[in-house]
Amino acid sequence: MKFNTLFVAAVCASALLVSCNPKTATDNQLNFTQTTLVDGDAYQFFQIVGAKAVYEADYADYVETVANSSQAKQVAAKSKEVYASLLPAMDNLAIVNQVVFPIRGAEVFKAEEFGVAADSAKADLKVYSDEAYLLHAQKEAAAVKTQIERIVRNTNAGLQDFAKANLEKVSELYILAGGKEEAHTGH
Repeated sequence: MKFNTLFVAAVCASALLVSCNPKTATDNQLNFTQTTLVDGDAYQFFQIVGAKAVYEADYADYVETVANSSQAKQVAAKSKEVYASLLPAMDNLAIVNQVVFPIRGAEVFKAEEFGVAADSAKADLKVYSDEAYLLHAQKEAAAVKTQIERIVRNTNAGLQDFAKANLEKVSELYILAGGKEEAHTGH
């Protein structure tokens, strides 16, 4: 009888110790409570830039095939280059900082959303134009640039290094798309 009691106690103790694994607790905390190792600004950065980078890279790939103007093709090529380079680095940073990435529920680019002028009678289709793409690329690059500028001042050293390394690329894309670089006020 004493052996059975000891055996049951040993099984219960081992089950308790296995269930209290810190790695399991950390994984469950990340998966079920969305707890991360970054502050609010950095989390917002991952959410906004992560969602935009995937969409914009796919949109730029589409534009390279349908654009008529050389400027639109040039902006699309630069967009694809910039956003495609951001994604692997952001993925690594997200893993280190326990941020869920890629962003769940982010908008996915679908070429089927765009019709030709003859199909524009359908209310749900947009008509592609180079001018509209350039305005879109400028607006999205400005939003990404703003987020990266905020991360340059973040307290997380890894995120600061990432932002400093990529701010110039995103600024070049913004200017290429027609944005105006503001003069620094010296603050």
